[in-house]
Amino acid sequence: MAMAEFTHFDNDGNAHMVDVGSKADTKRIAIVKGHIRMQPETLAMITDGTAKKGDVLGVARLAGIMGAKQTSNLIPLCHPLGLDHVHLDLVPDAALPGVQITATCAVSGPTGVEMEAMAAVSTAALTVYDMCKAVDRGMEIGNIRLTHKSGGKSGVYDAE
Repeated sequence: MAMAEFTHFDNDGNAHMVDVGSKADTKRIAIVKGHIRMQPETLAMITDGTAKKGDVLGVARLAGIMGAKQTSNLIPLCHPLGLDHVHLDLVPDAALPGVQITATCAVSGPTGVEMEAMAAVSTAALTVYDMCKAVDRGMEIGNIRLTHKSGGKSGVYDAE
């Protein structure tokens, strides 16, 4: 399979915003996963509801939604999107130990929502870190990756 060209550079190598004006609106969905690893005691504080800053997972869920909505303000060449839907799952995982984070974003439009889902997971993980850093500065955010994308001319992508 031939490698695709970078789309955010013009013929002279200058960064530019891709013109999506002539692209057809299609239903587009992106799913991104990631995690934040922490000490087992920190995870227990989150699941027991004893974190001093309150409902860590609830606040992180809202932050992730807000992050998805602000993506075009953070990433210079992203188009502002009127998102149809943003959903975040934050699941405590004792085996990690930490929290598994999944964001699903959807839009009907001429461009995809991968970056919005990436921003959602990243913002949710950063919020968990912020709310728990007083007790665990060694938390580690990682493995943020696109696991599914559909819509548009490139069709469906599912990570292996």
